Amino acid sequence: MIAAAQAGPNLSFALGGVWQWRPGRPVDVLVCNAVLQWVPGHDELLLRWADLLAPGGWLAFQLPGNFGQPSHEIVAEMARAPRWSGLLADVTLNRQAGDPADYVALLARPGFQVDAWETSYLHILHGDNPVLEWTKGSTLRPVLSALDEEQAGAFLREYGERVGEAYHPHSFGTVFPFRRVFAVVHRDDISQR
Repeated sequence: MIAAAQAGPNLSFALGGVWQWRPGRPVDVLVCNAVLQWVPGHDELLLRWADLLAPGGWLAFQLPGNFGQPSHEIVAEMARAPRWSGLLADVTLNRQAGDPADYVALLARPGFQVDAWETSYLHILHGDNPVLEWTKGSTLRPVLSALDEEQAGAFLREYGERVGEAYHPHSFGTVFPFRRVFAVVHRDDISQR
């Protein structure tokens, strides 16, 4: 994506880690989309990012909050099961969003206004066992990377069977509820006080 991105006169792209990133000056807008669920201690990172905002600047982020959905509960149950627990003991499943009120409590302070909410999207997925295919690119990534090819295949077969029973296809596709938490932080413009 970085190689394909088109830079402009006031726009540039660079590859880096979220913890190491430091802008050359205070930022006007900082957007983070579906990254924080992979970052341990992301509350601390959000506080750091809010402090990087220029007066009048904005921080906007979203992350999934699906631990209560069968797609995630099944992975967690399987990872704790005797068959898999020894192989997956050191695997950290992706972290999920806190409650929107948690982000308000974290980020609202003098000089900062916060708006936070949650939305559950009803994705309509198509194909054979589409929730399995969806989770291969997200929820299952830490698990599959810890297993060899044969183990990963066995895990996928078991998970696929269980998740296929949890999400039933309809004539129009399979409904996959997906909760996301959003927050927007605005730093007061001190010149307007």
